[in-house]
Amino acid sequence: MKKKLRGLKRTAIQLDFDLYRVDVPIRSLTNTNLSVIDIWPEAVDQTIMFIHGYAGCAETWEHQINHFAREFRVIAPDLRGHGQSDAPYTQYTMSELVDDIHNIVETLKLPETFILVGHSFGGSICVEYANAHPERLEKLVLIATAGEYPLPRAAFWAFRIPTAFYRLWWDYRPKFNAEIHVMKRMMFNNMRKWKGWPLLRNITTDTLVITGERDNYFPRYVFEDAAKMVPNAEIYDVGSAKHKVQLERAEAVNRAIERFAEPQQKVSWRDHTSQNPILQHRPWLSSYSQDTPRTIPIPRQPLHKFLEGAADWLPKHTATSFYGATLTYQQLNAKVNQFAQALHGLGVRPGDRVMIVLPNTPNLIIAYYATLKIGGVVVMPNPDAPDTRAEGVVRQIKQTDAKVLVVLRSYAQLATSLKESGSSISIVFADMREKIADETYSKLLSADMDDPTVAATRKLGHSMSKLMEEASDQTPNISVSAQDLAVIVFTSGTTDEPKGVCLTHSNLVANTLQTRHWVPDLHYGSEIFLAVLPMMHSYGMTAALNVPIAMGATIVLLPVFDINQVLEHIKQYKPTIFPGVPAIYTAINQAPHVRSYGLSSIKACISGAAPLPVEVQEAFEKLTRGRLVEGYGLTECSPVTHANPLYGVRKVGSIGVPIANTDARIVDLVTDKELPAGEIGELIVKGPQVMERYWETTVEDEPESIIKNGWLYTGDIAVMDDDGYFQLISRKRDTITVDGHFVYPRDVEEVLYEHNKVLEAAVVGIPDGEHGQRIKAFVVPRAGAKITTDELIELCRRRLDDYAVPSEVEFRQDLPKSFVGKVLRRLLTE
Repeated sequence: MKKKLRGLKRTAIQLDFDLYRVDVPIRSLTNTNLSVIDIWPEAVDQTIMFIHGYAGCAETWEHQINHFAREFRVIAPDLRGHGQSDAPYTQYTMSELVDDIHNIVETLKLPETFILVGHSFGGSICVEYANAHPERLEKLVLIATAGEYPLPRAAFWAFRIPTAFYRLWWDYRPKFNAEIHVMKRMMFNNMRKWKGWPLLRNITTDTLVITGERDNYFPRYVFEDAAKMVPNAEIYDVGSAKHKVQLERAEAVNRAIERFAEPQQKVSWRDHTSQNPILQHRPWLSSYSQDTPRTIPIPRQPLHKFLEGAADWLPKHTATSFYGATLTYQQLNAKVNQFAQALHGLGVRPGDRVMIVLPNTPNLIIAYYATLKIGGVVVMPNPDAPDTRAEGVVRQIKQTDAKVLVVLRSYAQLATSLKESGSSISIVFADMREKIADETYSKLLSADMDDPTVAATRKLGHSMSKLMEEASDQTPNISVSAQDLAVIVFTSGTTDEPKGVCLTHSNLVANTLQTRHWVPDLHYGSEIFLAVLPMMHSYGMTAALNVPIAMGATIVLLPVFDINQVLEHIKQYKPTIFPGVPAIYTAINQAPHVRSYGLSSIKACISGAAPLPVEVQEAFEKLTRGRLVEGYGLTECSPVTHANPLYGVRKVGSIGVPIANTDARIVDLVTDKELPAGEIGELIVKGPQVMERYWETTVEDEPESIIKNGWLYTGDIAVMDDDGYFQLISRKRDTITVDGHFVYPRDVEEVLYEHNKVLEAAVVGIPDGEHGQRIKAFVVPRAGAKITTDELIELCRRRLDDYAVPSEVEFRQDLPKSFVGKVLRRLLTE
């Protein structure tokens, strides 16, 4: 487990600092490292390093790291013997500590000059560094730093007590983030002896000194005189603050450092509300919720670090709940390690593909992260594809040359077909029977989720549970880079051949954090996600799997969508986050006695995969009193690119604004020229979540209409308003042409949804000779309701142009939909 931090308020931390930690070897010592937070956003010009004080750790800069990591490269080391760093039995002299800082500068290749900030005795280390390496410093900031540190007599004698005495209770210490031998040696060999007065006089770097008027940690003169000693120093007293100024008056300290770092820009409080040049190009940024970051530094870590972090910090916390059977994060990580070792034993090596065809179960999560931990590539057939169960799987296995297939035991026939075709693929059968009640298992059998005839499958492949029983639970010793390929997700192929979208660890880490930060009031280790969305789908993979794991949340798993089971699970587990698709929310709205299930625990939902009708949104929010917002994405974008702010301005019928780190434009359908607000064109997007390539192609080989200069052409017709909100009009291929006029299906469908007896509606174009196409509407009435064609056509005539009025209405009991609720328009036109 990680070392627990002492005496810190962690509620303010937005970024998971451990994702940005790197190890820097300590010079002259073997197998001994400093743990350094290195947050490096793209295209930043300045670097700032924060040095904590005696018995502190990097996280004492939590407010500063969160604030400055948007516009600066931020370096925050744990000093040797502190925080996450190793604690060798050295002397902890000043020369050792200064050498450690310079070693970090050289190892991490910091720029020629950077800003150095130190607190308390950390500031003294900075003073020493400024004297030894003045050429490396752009600016120096000293916070609550003294010229010397006179030790009270009682404290002096306390340090004389033998170390063995302290070890009896050291694990229960209230706020020290260093080992006892470190504190004693650093005090006697360094801090107690340090007299920095002449060093302060010798500083040649521009310096800001920040103090608090209530800082009585040491005699006042050692702080006041130190500030006066620095030549031409700017002195700033934040007022009512004690020794930990950067924690107690975080915003004041941040403003002071910000002004000092960029003095050429005269900043006043009014500048935060004035027109920013960035907003002229990205007007949507002004609509972000107050606590939603505009940019997020993307850690250079593989995706499975989220799981390992949760297992470290929350080992006993429930990770998954599957019909009453639970796994803690410690247990889940151990099982992932076991299956990773088993896959390695089956011959899977870095870059090899492992296809997973499983419903939402713990086994899917285990297989997914196990593959990633050994550098393998997860292959997921899209559940929207009509032939997921047979031909499509076989074709995609051959296409990706997958080495292992992980499936339910009910796929024995597929396994037989593969073996008979001469395939050398290893097949692993997942068991749904473990630790769930007999009654529940019977329901799963009836849904074709398992096959109890194990004898047949033993000849065809391996038992997943048996492989794990025989494997070690140690973390595989395999290096995985953030740039390595992580997942191949196949598109639905509803209109053309399914394509394998190649997503790197970096793509998925980026989109996980982008999506997580869009809901600003999530709390690490406290949320419960209801996972109904199939995790084989790109939206389910991110919103129902990667995000909750990154949050240390509990995932309540449902392998199939059954409205009664969904409502019972909401009542029993009280989920706080419920990602879904419009069809799911519509079914809940229409369920009888729905209020009796107590939906008020749900505080946030992001709907994706299909347009969200306004009426569905309003009805669901009335039931739950939570927030349901529409989002947008593509498999090629990991998949989320847009969403409506949960607590900012929401515009009904809009897919919202680009999420953090994402740029978007509307371009002319013919010339590719960027269009101004209010004009309709094709939506293009750019961001760290955009795919690397399609499988078996390179970026250079991509079709001209897909990727240009890093911009992904989505194939969606959209419009942006003056505030930067985007409205999706239609897929390019779904646009209807009537007598030379473009008609977008959603425009007509929104009007049909205004009729209170319409449950669902879909509009398509039907070939119509010289007119091009005519409009046909398919409508599903609400239960027991009677609607006439004339009613609906008359409604459309009142609200739409003549050419956009349907010429025909067909009533149906339901509409053909994909696995995630998308209406399959292709089937309506056949």
